[in-house]
Amino acid sequence: MSGVELSNVIKKYGETQVIHGVNLSIDPGEFCVFVGPSGCGKSTLLRMIAGLEETTSGQIQIGARDVTRLDPAQRGVAMVFQTYALYPHMTVAENMGFGLKMNGHPKAEIAEKVARASDILRLDDYLTRKPKALSGGQRQRVAIGRAIVRGPEVFLFDEPLSNLDAELRVEMRVEIARLHREIGATMIYVTHDQVEAMTLADKIVVLRAGRVEQVGAPLDLYRDPDNLFVAGFIGSPAMNLLPATRSEGGLSVPALGARVAAQLPNHAPGKLIAGFRPQDIAITQGDTHTVEMTEALGGVSYIHCAAPGQPKLVIEARGTHVKRPGARVALNPDAGALYLFDAETGQRTR
Repeated sequence: MSGVELSNVIKKYGETQVIHGVNLSIDPGEFCVFVGPSGCGKSTLLRMIAGLEETTSGQIQIGARDVTRLDPAQRGVAMVFQTYALYPHMTVAENMGFGLKMNGHPKAEIAEKVARASDILRLDDYLTRKPKALSGGQRQRVAIGRAIVRGPEVFLFDEPLSNLDAELRVEMRVEIARLHREIGATMIYVTHDQVEAMTLADKIVVLRAGRVEQVGAPLDLYRDPDNLFVAGFIGSPAMNLLPATRSEGGLSVPALGARVAAQLPNHAPGKLIAGFRPQDIAITQGDTHTVEMTEALGGVSYIHCAAPGQPKLVIEARGTHVKRPGARVALNPDAGALYLFDAETGQRTR
């Protein structure tokens, strides 16, 4: 088990730079998730670690070795892709052991490693089947098993659940989390789904336009975002981000139809963005806002509402009483749960 160290890593395609001086430390045995919107560079960064993309400049270390210029086969990594890439004419056992067979490993060793991986992934009943006889989740487990038998220093996952339906995605998230606990290997996982990132990661790396916006434990990023991008990206539903200005004794937030009585830092600028999580705004009696839609999920509902000419808000409400579209309400934000951001720079004002 080895850690991974990226030092000022840069990637260019001709004159176009897509990865901008990334510095990152991933500890041995850590589950690290790269997350961000499409085109942010997360898969490119993963492929650079794997050796499938050339590193323009900077250094990549796995354990104590500088692997920046090594071939993929020499890096001690195994990669699981979005597509399963299984050989249709081979059985599950043959697919899982094929890499070892091609490298000349003895049959007994291959059988032992396949059996161990099969036991971990609960594939014992499927070893003689071919891929066409498997479900999507089972095929993905076979692809993961193929990586396990290689005994890599680092596992790399490139959006491995994207092709699965919602139910299977949840099931496979649980399986991957269990796998990490059982084998304790270093894992780097790419996804655009922040729920996947929050539920799987020891450490999340939030990327935007080839730059690292923030690194931290999932709940640390949720509770203490450094900027508007992270605040809006981490959390489901997203944080309500609302234009605001200083006012006497607090903050004027037109979208809430109210002044928030909050103690502002002396260095806070005049133009701010106020952030409130959906659960930190209460619905009260009044007629300042109109309910546009309610997502009634049982014990919790998400109520979408807005005042005329103002940004829409999402409010979390507990219980089974549902506000109907067209209902008139007022909002009461929790001043103690306020996040403040500089409207010009997007940076957090603390």
